Amino acid sequence: MGRAVVLFAAGSRGDVQPCLALGRALARRGDTVRVLASRRYEHLIAEAGLDLHPLPADPVEIIESAEGQELLAGPRNPVAFVRRMDRVLRPRIMPMLEETQAGAKGADLVLAPTLGFLGVHLSQYLGVPHAVIHFQPSQPTTAFPHPLAPAARTLGALGNRLSFGAVDLASWMLCRRFVNTWRRENLGLPELSPAAPFRYVRHAPVLCAFSPTVVPRPSDWGPNVHVTGFWHHDQPMWKPPRRLLDFLAGGPPPVYVGFGSMRTADPRATDTLVRTALRRANLRGVLPGDPATSEEGLLVVDDTPHDWLFPRMAAVVHHGGAGTTASALRAGRPSLVCPFFGDQPYWAARVRALGTGPEPLPARDLTVPALVRRLHDLTRHAPYTEAARRIGRALEAENGTDRACRVLDRYEVRSG
Repeated sequence: MGRAVVLFAAGSRGDVQPCLALGRALARRGDTVRVLASRRYEHLIAEAGLDLHPLPADPVEIIESAEGQELLAGPRNPVAFVRRMDRVLRPRIMPMLEETQAGAKGADLVLAPTLGFLGVHLSQYLGVPHAVIHFQPSQPTTAFPHPLAPAARTLGALGNRLSFGAVDLASWMLCRRFVNTWRRENLGLPELSPAAPFRYVRHAPVLCAFSPTVVPRPSDWGPNVHVTGFWHHDQPMWKPPRRLLDFLAGGPPPVYVGFGSMRTADPRATDTLVRTALRRANLRGVLPGDPATSEEGLLVVDDTPHDWLFPRMAAVVHHGGAGTTASALRAGRPSLVCPFFGDQPYWAARVRALGTGPEPLPARDLTVPALVRRLHDLTRHAPYTEAARRIGRALEAENGTDRACRVLDRYEVRSG
Protein backbone atom coordinates (compact mmCIF):
# COMPACT_ATOMS: atom_id res chain seq x y z
CA MET A 1 0.00 0.00 0.00
CA GLY A 2 1.37 3.41 -0.95
CA ARG A 3 2.21 6.24 1.38
CA ALA A 4 0.59 9.63 1.72
CA VAL A 5 3.46 11.98 0.89
CA VAL A 6 3.44 15.73 1.48
CA LEU A 7 5.85 17.88 -0.55
CA PHE A 8 6.41 21.44 0.70
CA ALA A 9 7.06 23.71 -2.31
CA ALA A 10 6.46 27.28 -1.19
CA GLY A 11 8.87 28.97 -3.60
CA SER A 12 8.78 30.11 -7.20
CA ARG A 13 8.15 27.95 -10.25
CA GLY A 14 11.78 26.88 -10.20
CA ASP A 15 11.18 25.34 -6.76
CA VAL A 16 7.79 23.85 -7.61
CA GLN A 17 8.68 22.04 -10.83
CA PRO A 18 11.39 19.78 -9.34
CA CYS A 19 8.90 18.81 -6.61
CA LEU A 20 6.37 17.93 -9.30
CA ALA A 21 8.96 15.73 -11.00
CA LEU A 22 9.60 13.88 -7.75
CA GLY A 23 5.90 13.77 -6.93
CA ARG A 24 5.07 12.17 -10.27
CA ALA A 25 7.79 9.59 -9.78
CA LEU A 26 6.47 8.74 -6.30
CA ALA A 27 2.91 8.53 -7.62
CA ARG A 28 4.00 6.06 -10.30
CA ARG A 29 5.25 3.85 -7.46
CA GLY A 30 1.87 3.91 -5.75
CA ASP A 31 2.17 6.86 -3.37
CA THR A 32 -0.46 9.58 -3.00
CA VAL A 33 1.24 12.95 -3.26
CA ARG A 34 0.01 16.31 -2.00
CA VAL A 35 1.94 19.46 -2.91
CA LEU A 36 1.85 22.50 -0.63
CA ALA A 37 2.35 25.45 -2.96
CA SER A 38 0.93 28.74 -4.17
CA ARG A 39 -2.37 28.52 -6.05
CA ARG A 40 -0.51 30.23 -8.91
CA TYR A 41 0.81 26.77 -9.84
CA GLU A 42 -2.53 24.99 -9.62
CA HIS A 43 -2.62 24.11 -13.33
CA LEU A 44 0.92 22.70 -13.29
CA ILE A 45 0.16 20.54 -10.28
CA ALA A 46 -3.13 19.32 -11.78
CA GLU A 47 -1.39 18.47 -15.08
CA ALA A 48 1.13 16.42 -13.09
CA GLY A 49 -1.75 14.43 -11.59
CA LEU A 50 -0.94 15.54 -8.04
CA ASP A 51 -3.07 17.08 -5.30
CA LEU A 52 -2.64 20.73 -4.30
CA HIS A 53 -3.08 22.28 -0.89
CA PRO A 54 -2.75 26.02 -1.57
CA LEU A 55 -0.52 28.23 0.54
CA PRO A 56 -1.35 31.93 0.96
CA ALA A 57 2.14 33.21 0.09
CA ASP A 58 2.54 33.93 -3.63
CA PRO A 59 6.26 34.17 -4.49
CA VAL A 60 5.72 36.37 -7.56
CA GLU A 61 3.62 38.86 -5.59
CA ILE A 62 6.29 38.91 -2.88
CA ILE A 63 9.04 39.62 -5.44
CA GLU A 64 6.97 42.41 -7.00
CA SER A 65 6.16 44.01 -3.64
CA ALA A 66 8.12 46.97 -2.28
CA GLU A 67 9.77 44.71 0.28
CA GLY A 68 10.67 42.19 -2.41
CA GLN A 69 12.21 44.85 -4.59
CA GLU A 70 14.24 46.06 -1.61
CA LEU A 71 15.41 42.49 -1.08
CA LEU A 72 16.61 42.27 -4.68
CA ALA A 73 18.25 45.68 -4.73
CA GLY A 74 20.02 45.54 -1.38
CA PRO A 75 23.62 44.64 -0.63
CA ARG A 76 24.80 41.02 -0.67
CA ASN A 77 25.87 41.16 2.99
CA PRO A 78 24.28 38.04 4.62
CA VAL A 79 23.29 39.89 7.79
CA ALA A 80 21.58 42.67 5.83
CA PHE A 81 19.93 40.04 3.61
CA VAL A 82 18.45 38.26 6.64
CA ARG A 83 17.11 41.56 8.02
CA ARG A 84 15.44 42.38 4.71
CA MET A 85 14.06 38.84 4.50
CA ASP A 86 12.53 39.32 7.96
CA ARG A 87 10.61 42.34 6.68
CA VAL A 88 9.35 40.30 3.73
CA LEU A 89 8.29 37.24 5.73
CA ARG A 90 6.96 38.76 8.97
CA PRO A 91 3.42 39.59 7.78
CA ARG A 92 3.09 36.37 5.82
CA ILE A 93 4.59 33.62 7.93
CA MET A 94 1.78 32.79 10.39
CA PRO A 95 -0.93 32.27 7.72
CA MET A 96 1.54 30.09 5.81
CA LEU A 97 2.34 27.98 8.89
CA GLU A 98 -1.35 27.46 9.62
CA GLU A 99 -2.03 26.29 6.05
CA THR A 100 1.08 24.10 6.16
CA GLN A 101 -0.35 22.33 9.20
CA ALA A 102 -3.70 21.84 7.47
CA GLY A 103 -2.08 20.62 4.27
CA ALA A 104 0.10 18.06 6.04
CA LYS A 105 -2.87 16.32 7.72
CA GLY A 106 -2.77 12.56 7.22
CA ALA A 107 0.77 12.44 5.82
CA ASP A 108 2.93 9.34 6.20
CA LEU A 109 6.06 11.11 4.96
CA VAL A 110 7.03 14.79 4.83
CA LEU A 111 9.53 16.14 2.29
CA ALA A 112 10.59 19.75 2.81
CA PRO A 113 13.57 22.07 2.32
CA THR A 114 15.61 23.33 5.25
CA LEU A 115 13.75 26.67 5.37
CA GLY A 116 12.32 27.05 8.85
CA PHE A 117 13.02 23.34 9.50
CA LEU A 118 9.39 22.70 8.62
CA GLY A 119 10.00 19.00 8.08
CA VAL A 120 11.19 18.67 11.67
CA HIS A 121 8.10 20.33 13.14
CA LEU A 122 5.63 18.42 10.97
CA SER A 123 7.44 15.15 11.63
CA GLN A 124 7.16 15.66 15.38
CA TYR A 125 3.55 16.79 15.17
CA LEU A 126 2.39 13.90 12.97
CA GLY A 127 4.76 11.27 14.33
CA VAL A 128 5.94 10.39 10.81
CA PRO A 129 9.33 10.36 9.04
CA HIS A 130 10.71 13.31 7.14
CA ALA A 131 13.49 13.94 4.65
CA VAL A 132 15.20 17.19 3.75
CA ILE A 133 15.32 18.57 0.19
CA HIS A 134 18.26 20.69 -0.94
CA PHE A 135 18.02 22.52 -4.26
CA GLN A 136 21.51 23.93 -3.72
CA PRO A 137 24.40 22.52 -1.66
CA SER A 138 23.35 23.19 1.94
CA GLN A 139 25.04 20.40 3.90
CA PRO A 140 28.15 21.46 5.87
CA THR A 141 31.46 20.74 4.14
CA THR A 142 35.00 22.04 4.17
CA ALA A 143 35.14 21.88 0.35
CA PHE A 144 33.28 25.15 -0.31
CA PRO A 145 31.17 27.73 1.55
CA HIS A 146 27.40 27.90 1.67
CA PRO A 147 26.05 29.40 -1.59
CA LEU A 148 24.61 32.30 0.43
CA ALA A 149 27.92 33.06 2.17
CA PRO A 150 30.62 32.91 -0.51
CA ALA A 151 32.93 35.28 1.41
CA ALA A 152 33.56 32.52 3.97
CA ARG A 153 35.90 30.96 1.41
CA THR A 154 38.57 33.47 2.45
CA LEU A 155 38.71 31.76 5.88
CA GLY A 156 39.63 28.41 4.40
CA ALA A 157 38.20 24.96 5.16
CA LEU A 158 36.96 25.88 8.64
CA GLY A 159 35.26 29.01 7.36
CA ASN A 160 33.59 26.97 4.64
CA ARG A 161 32.16 24.51 7.12
CA LEU A 162 31.06 27.14 9.64
CA SER A 163 29.25 29.12 6.93
CA PHE A 164 26.57 26.42 6.65
CA GLY A 165 25.78 26.52 10.34
CA ALA A 166 25.75 30.31 10.24
CA VAL A 167 23.25 30.45 7.38
CA ASP A 168 21.00 27.81 8.94
CA LEU A 169 21.14 29.53 12.32
CA ALA A 170 20.31 32.89 10.74
CA SER A 171 17.32 31.40 8.91
CA TRP A 172 16.11 29.70 12.11
CA MET A 173 16.48 32.86 14.18
CA LEU A 174 14.60 34.72 11.45
CA CYS A 175 11.47 32.67 12.01
CA ARG A 176 12.05 31.04 15.41
CA ARG A 177 9.70 33.34 17.30
CA PHE A 178 6.83 32.67 14.91
CA VAL A 179 7.54 28.96 14.56
CA ASN A 180 7.80 28.42 18.32
CA THR A 181 4.47 30.18 18.79
CA TRP A 182 3.00 27.92 16.12
CA ARG A 183 4.53 24.83 17.78
CA ARG A 184 3.14 25.79 21.19
CA GLU A 185 -0.31 27.07 20.24
CA ASN A 186 -1.15 25.02 17.12
CA LEU A 187 0.91 21.86 17.15
CA GLY A 188 0.94 21.26 20.91
CA LEU A 189 4.72 20.84 20.89
CA PRO A 190 7.39 22.40 23.13
CA GLU A 191 9.38 25.34 21.84
CA LEU A 192 12.82 24.66 20.36
CA SER A 193 16.08 26.29 21.41
CA PRO A 194 18.38 27.96 18.84
CA ALA A 195 20.38 24.74 18.39
CA ALA A 196 17.62 22.14 18.63
CA PRO A 197 16.57 21.80 14.96
CA PHE A 198 20.13 21.01 13.89
CA ARG A 199 20.12 17.80 15.95
CA TYR A 200 17.31 16.47 13.79
CA VAL A 201 18.03 17.88 10.37
CA ARG A 202 21.76 17.00 10.26
CA HIS A 203 20.98 13.28 10.64
CA ALA A 204 17.82 13.08 8.55
CA PRO A 205 18.03 11.74 5.00
CA VAL A 206 18.98 14.56 2.63
CA LEU A 207 17.95 14.54 -1.03
CA CYS A 208 20.22 16.86 -3.01
CA ALA A 209 18.23 17.65 -6.14
CA PHE A 210 21.27 18.48 -8.27
CA SER A 211 23.76 16.56 -10.34
CA PRO A 212 27.15 15.26 -9.18
CA THR A 213 28.35 16.25 -12.65
CA VAL A 214 27.61 19.88 -11.79
CA VAL A 215 28.33 19.76 -8.04
CA PRO A 216 30.80 16.95 -7.25
CA ARG A 217 29.93 15.28 -3.95
CA PRO A 218 32.28 16.44 -1.15
CA SER A 219 34.08 13.58 0.59
CA ASP A 220 33.01 14.78 4.04
CA TRP A 221 29.27 14.46 3.46
CA GLY A 222 27.81 11.60 5.48
CA PRO A 223 25.97 8.55 4.16
CA ASN A 224 22.62 10.22 4.84
CA VAL A 225 23.32 12.77 2.08
CA HIS A 226 22.29 11.65 -1.41
CA VAL A 227 23.21 13.62 -4.54
CA THR A 228 20.48 12.27 -6.77
CA GLY A 229 20.79 14.33 -9.94
CA PHE A 230 18.45 17.14 -11.01
CA TRP A 231 14.71 16.51 -10.86
CA HIS A 232 13.47 17.45 -14.33
CA HIS A 233 9.76 18.08 -14.85
CA ASP A 234 9.05 17.46 -18.52
CA GLN A 235 5.70 18.34 -20.08
CA PRO A 236 5.41 15.93 -23.03
CA MET A 237 1.76 16.78 -23.70
CA TRP A 238 2.53 20.46 -24.32
CA LYS A 239 2.08 21.51 -27.94
CA PRO A 240 4.00 24.51 -29.36
CA PRO A 241 1.97 27.18 -31.13
CA ARG A 242 2.40 27.51 -34.89
CA ARG A 243 3.90 30.98 -34.59
CA LEU A 244 6.74 29.60 -32.46
CA LEU A 245 7.43 26.75 -34.89
CA ASP A 246 7.39 29.18 -37.81
CA PHE A 247 9.78 31.55 -36.07
CA LEU A 248 12.25 28.77 -35.28
CA ALA A 249 12.11 27.55 -38.87
CA GLY A 250 12.52 31.05 -40.27
CA GLY A 251 16.18 31.65 -39.42
CA PRO A 252 19.18 30.59 -37.36
CA PRO A 253 18.57 29.37 -33.79
CA PRO A 254 17.73 32.31 -31.53
CA VAL A 255 18.95 33.19 -28.05
CA TYR A 256 16.51 32.91 -25.17
CA VAL A 257 16.61 35.74 -22.63
CA GLY A 258 14.45 35.44 -19.53
CA PHE A 259 14.79 35.99 -15.79
CA GLY A 260 12.02 33.78 -14.41
CA SER A 261 10.14 35.31 -11.50
CA MET A 262 12.87 37.91 -10.90
CA ARG A 263 12.01 41.55 -11.49
CA THR A 264 14.27 44.55 -11.96
CA ALA A 265 13.34 47.97 -10.58
CA ASP A 266 12.16 49.00 -14.08
CA PRO A 267 11.00 45.93 -16.05
CA ARG A 268 10.07 48.00 -19.11
CA ALA A 269 13.53 49.55 -19.32
CA THR A 270 15.12 46.12 -18.89
CA ASP A 271 12.99 44.73 -21.71
CA THR A 272 14.11 47.57 -23.98
CA LEU A 273 17.73 46.99 -22.95
CA VAL A 274 17.55 43.28 -23.81
CA ARG A 275 15.90 43.89 -27.19
CA THR A 276 18.44 46.56 -28.08
CA ALA A 277 21.36 44.32 -27.12
CA LEU A 278 20.06 41.41 -29.20
CA ARG A 279 19.64 43.64 -32.23
CA ARG A 280 23.12 45.15 -31.84
CA ALA A 281 24.58 41.66 -31.48
CA ASN A 282 22.75 40.69 -34.69
CA LEU A 283 20.95 37.84 -32.93
CA ARG A 284 17.39 36.60 -33.11
CA GLY A 285 15.75 36.29 -29.72
CA VAL A 286 12.97 34.57 -27.80
CA LEU A 287 11.66 36.43 -24.74
CA PRO A 288 8.96 35.54 -22.19
CA GLY A 289 6.02 37.90 -21.89
CA ASP A 290 3.10 39.23 -23.92
CA PRO A 291 3.19 37.72 -27.45
CA ALA A 292 1.63 40.92 -28.80
CA THR A 293 4.93 42.73 -28.17
CA SER A 294 6.87 40.57 -30.63
CA GLU A 295 8.79 42.33 -33.40
CA GLU A 296 11.02 41.47 -36.33
CA GLY A 297 13.60 38.95 -35.20
CA LEU A 298 12.24 38.88 -31.61
CA LEU A 299 9.49 36.49 -30.65
CA VAL A 300 7.75 36.95 -27.30
CA VAL A 301 6.13 33.80 -25.90
CA ASP A 302 3.87 33.09 -22.99
CA ASP A 303 4.20 30.00 -20.78
CA THR A 304 6.61 27.73 -22.69
CA PRO A 305 8.27 24.68 -21.09
CA HIS A 306 12.04 25.04 -20.89
CA ASP A 307 12.57 21.35 -21.61
CA TRP A 308 11.01 21.88 -25.06
CA LEU A 309 12.37 25.35 -25.80
CA PHE A 310 15.99 25.36 -24.64
CA PRO A 311 17.27 22.54 -26.90
CA ARG A 312 16.09 24.63 -29.88
CA MET A 313 18.03 27.73 -28.82
CA ALA A 314 21.58 28.73 -29.75
CA ALA A 315 22.17 29.85 -26.14
CA VAL A 316 20.27 30.82 -22.99
CA VAL A 317 20.51 34.01 -20.90
CA HIS A 318 18.86 33.57 -17.49
CA HIS A 319 18.89 34.56 -13.82
CA GLY A 320 20.64 31.49 -12.43
CA GLY A 321 17.80 29.83 -10.57
CA ALA A 322 18.62 26.20 -9.84
CA GLY A 323 15.82 24.88 -12.07
CA THR A 324 16.58 27.11 -15.03
CA THR A 325 20.30 26.41 -14.73
CA ALA A 326 19.57 22.67 -14.76
CA SER A 327 17.31 22.99 -17.80
CA ALA A 328 19.89 24.95 -19.80
CA LEU A 329 22.68 22.52 -18.89
CA ARG A 330 20.53 19.49 -19.70
CA ALA A 331 19.64 21.03 -23.06
CA GLY A 332 23.34 21.19 -23.89
CA ARG A 333 23.25 24.90 -24.55
CA PRO A 334 25.75 27.53 -23.33
CA SER A 335 24.46 30.00 -20.77
CA LEU A 336 25.04 33.56 -19.69
CA VAL A 337 23.83 33.94 -16.12
CA CYS A 338 22.65 37.32 -14.80
CA PRO A 339 22.16 36.58 -11.09
CA PHE A 340 19.92 38.68 -8.86
CA PHE A 341 20.27 37.28 -5.33
CA GLY A 342 20.23 34.17 -3.14
CA ASP A 343 21.89 31.09 -4.58
CA GLN A 344 21.89 32.50 -8.12
CA PRO A 345 25.51 33.80 -7.95
CA TYR A 346 26.54 30.30 -6.89
CA TRP A 347 24.94 28.68 -9.94
CA ALA A 348 26.39 31.42 -12.13
CA ALA A 349 29.84 30.53 -10.83
CA ARG A 350 29.23 26.83 -11.47
CA VAL A 351 28.24 27.52 -15.09
CA ARG A 352 31.45 29.49 -15.52
CA ALA A 353 33.58 26.82 -13.81
CA LEU A 354 32.10 24.08 -16.01
CA GLY A 355 33.13 26.05 -19.08
CA THR A 356 29.54 26.27 -20.35
CA GLY A 357 29.33 30.05 -20.41
CA PRO A 358 31.18 33.34 -19.99
CA GLU A 359 31.77 35.42 -16.88
CA PRO A 360 28.39 36.11 -15.20
CA LEU A 361 26.78 39.51 -15.68
CA PRO A 362 24.94 40.43 -12.46
CA ALA A 363 21.49 41.87 -13.08
CA ARG A 364 22.43 45.11 -11.31
CA ASP A 365 25.25 45.60 -13.86
CA LEU A 366 23.10 45.11 -16.96
CA THR A 367 23.76 47.68 -19.67
CA VAL A 368 23.41 47.43 -23.43
CA PRO A 369 27.20 47.46 -24.11
CA ALA A 370 27.91 44.91 -21.36
CA LEU A 371 25.18 42.57 -22.59
CA VAL A 372 26.27 42.89 -26.22
CA ARG A 373 29.85 41.93 -25.26
CA ARG A 374 28.64 38.89 -23.31
CA LEU A 375 26.28 37.84 -26.12
CA HIS A 376 29.17 37.96 -28.61
CA ASP A 377 31.28 35.86 -26.27
CA LEU A 378 28.43 33.45 -25.55
CA THR A 379 27.57 32.72 -29.17
CA ARG A 380 30.99 32.91 -30.85
CA HIS A 381 33.21 31.00 -28.41
CA ALA A 382 33.05 27.38 -29.57
CA PRO A 383 34.44 25.84 -26.34
CA TYR A 384 31.32 27.00 -24.46
CA THR A 385 29.12 25.08 -26.88
CA GLU A 386 31.34 22.01 -26.76
CA ALA A 387 31.39 21.96 -22.94
CA ALA A 388 27.63 22.49 -22.79
CA ARG A 389 27.01 19.54 -25.11
CA ARG A 390 29.26 17.33 -23.01
CA ILE A 391 27.50 18.30 -19.78
CA GLY A 392 24.11 17.91 -21.45
CA ARG A 393 24.87 14.33 -22.47
CA ALA A 394 25.91 13.50 -18.90
CA LEU A 395 22.73 14.98 -17.44
CA GLU A 396 20.53 13.18 -19.97
CA ALA A 397 21.99 9.90 -18.72
CA GLU A 398 20.92 10.64 -15.13
CA ASN A 399 17.54 9.96 -13.56
CA GLY A 400 17.45 12.06 -10.42
CA THR A 401 13.84 11.35 -9.46
CA ASP A 402 14.29 7.59 -9.76
CA ARG A 403 17.37 7.78 -7.53
CA ALA A 404 15.48 9.89 -4.98
CA CYS A 405 12.60 7.42 -4.92
CA ARG A 406 14.96 4.50 -4.39
CA VAL A 407 16.61 6.35 -1.52
CA LEU A 408 13.24 6.95 0.14
CA ASP A 409 12.21 3.33 -0.43
CA ARG A 410 15.24 1.83 1.24
CA TYR A 411 16.22 4.44 3.81
CA GLU A 412 15.40 3.95 7.44
CA VAL A 413 13.93 7.42 7.73
CA ARG A 414 13.81 8.87 11.24
CA SER A 415 10.90 10.73 12.64
CA GLY A 416 11.55 13.98 14.51
